[in-house]
Amino acid sequence: ALASDAEIADFTRAVGQVCRIAGVPADGYRLIANAGRNGVQEVPHLHVHVLGGRALGRMLPPAG
Repeated sequence: ALASDAEIADFTRAVGQVCRIAGVPADGYRLIANAGRNGVQEVPHLHVHVLGGRALGRMLPPAG
């Protein structure tokens, strides 16, 4: 079953709270979520990886 809009918003809010509690620097972090078969998930579920603590750079090169 798909998560409702409210569940997705609550999950995202909870991730922010965990980041604050864990001391992830407030100057920014990146969340990465892998989903589905092409995201190499054998068991469908939602989780995120939190990357932070340093400048991460662009995900994609600038357009142009």
